[in-house]
Amino acid sequence: MRATARLLFSLRAALVALLVGLPLGASAQVATLDWTIGETLLALDASVDGIAQVEDYHRWVSEPRVPDTVSDIGLRTQPNIELLAQLAPEVTLLSPMFAGLVPRLEEIAPTLSLDLYTPGTDTWEEILTLTRDIGSLTERDAAAEALIEQTHAQLAALRECLPPSAPLFMVQFIDARHVRVFGANSLYDAVTQQLGLENAWQDATNSWGFAQQGIEVLARYPEARLVIIEPLPLGTAAELERSGLWRQLPSVRRDDVLTLAPVWSFGALPSAQRFAHLLVEALDGDVSDARLAKR
Repeated sequence: MRATARLLFSLRAALVALLVGLPLGASAQVATLDWTIGETLLALDASVDGIAQVEDYHRWVSEPRVPDTVSDIGLRTQPNIELLAQLAPEVTLLSPMFAGLVPRLEEIAPTLSLDLYTPGTDTWEEILTLTRDIGSLTERDAAAEALIEQTHAQLAALRECLPPSAPLFMVQFIDARHVRVFGANSLYDAVTQQLGLENAWQDATNSWGFAQQGIEVLARYPEARLVIIEPLPLGTAAELERSGLWRQLPSVRRDDVLTLAPVWSFGALPSAQRFAHLLVEALDGDVSDARLAKR
């Protein structure tokens, strides 16, 4: 199955190369609306013309930072078509969620959709495949393999310095009463598996790997340790301080809630590295060896 998927990708990539009239190499200019593809392109040091919503990318994804030389091409769901036409990228890379924009975007440049977080697949293996596909498309194959090896080395080092931990209940707040709980098919779950940690949420999730729940669901997991991934919606922290329900939740009463800086929940290897490092550090692990592995 994986070999078939790789063959289909190679055929699509070859078609794009034919359409643009040259091999898509390290010098080919690429634009993307998708932050997961964007962070991977930047991590591979590929040539990037434009990324959508750069300010929000820095808020939600954080790293790798988008260089000043990369143009902000507008909203992910409503890109600046005029600016894209001026940039004239040789290819625009998308994920399936932006399929409705393809007809307009293809008036400017060929587009190629790259899959990730496909239901029923191994999320970690799919992230590795995406990394290799982007590396192949941009002739950064060696950089892709180096990123994969670096990630595995860092995760192995982090796993060695992990202290014992209760199962983790990983959430992002929608508002003061509702959270996204991350489980199967999510980046956070894939990373915790790589680290040998237990995810408390074993119930169903959507295709993006989360289930929307009221915060009262946390009371059903009294032994779990709550992990909150920022950013919090405006005003949520103040509302939680006033919430009697929140103060009575087991993890809150024990004062062992972990709050992590933003990590793109639908990310690839750069986000996986960032999440693993922040999580282990928050669990009071000694991350010095992992820092060496990251270098």
